[in-house]
Amino acid sequence: MSKRLCAEFIGTFWLVLGGCGSAVLAAALPNVGIGLHGVALAFGLTVLTMAFAIGHISGCHLNPAVSIGLFAGGRFPAKDLVPYIIVQVLGGIAGAAVLFLIASGKMGFDVAAGFASNGYGEHSPGGYSMFAGLITEIVMTMMFLFIIMGATDKRAPQGFAPIAIGLGLTLIHLISIPITNTSVNPARSTGVAIFVGGWAISQLWLFWIAPIVGAVAGGAIYRFLGSSNE
Repeated sequence: MSKRLCAEFIGTFWLVLGGCGSAVLAAALPNVGIGLHGVALAFGLTVLTMAFAIGHISGCHLNPAVSIGLFAGGRFPAKDLVPYIIVQVLGGIAGAAVLFLIASGKMGFDVAAGFASNGYGEHSPGGYSMFAGLITEIVMTMMFLFIIMGATDKRAPQGFAPIAIGLGLTLIHLISIPITNTSVNPARSTGVAIFVGGWAISQLWLFWIAPIVGAVAGGAIYRFLGSSNE
């Protein structure tokens, strides 16, 4: 278990540093900025690379909602949920801390500008409402769990799950960055929100509740549809 938890910590650390780092450090650079498409791909690449690196150790959840969704889908034991969630959140905070240290080395850096935090209303990149953000996070996380469950099914083509999951997360970001800056992951949201404080903390509830609701739905739906019993 200690090795599994260490792997989850490192994986979530990489997801936040790589995904949020691409948004904070590289998205808006003049002439060479990677923009929305680059940030979406970066998040997908963090999961793809870690799935190959630690999937065989911990399952590469990197996300409290994924762990809970896999439990709902019958793929993860309840006794392991709390330890996994704790180290995922700690890994997310550690990733955000390293990103903060790097980003603060630039003159004029202001964490209040957002720091890749998730938000709705006036803090939504596209000005979308709380209701729009809630629906988006529920549906996107539901589909993410559905993809994870299907790609890791023993009847699916073996060895390709990380690619499907990484590209699935990329697609999710392409859809929902304008709405909430894309969470689908409470650990990712918590890590950066701690450094922003204020509004990011006050809106954090949505980015815990909605992904968990969506993950439970996605895991349960695949458990029903993917059952081998006719």
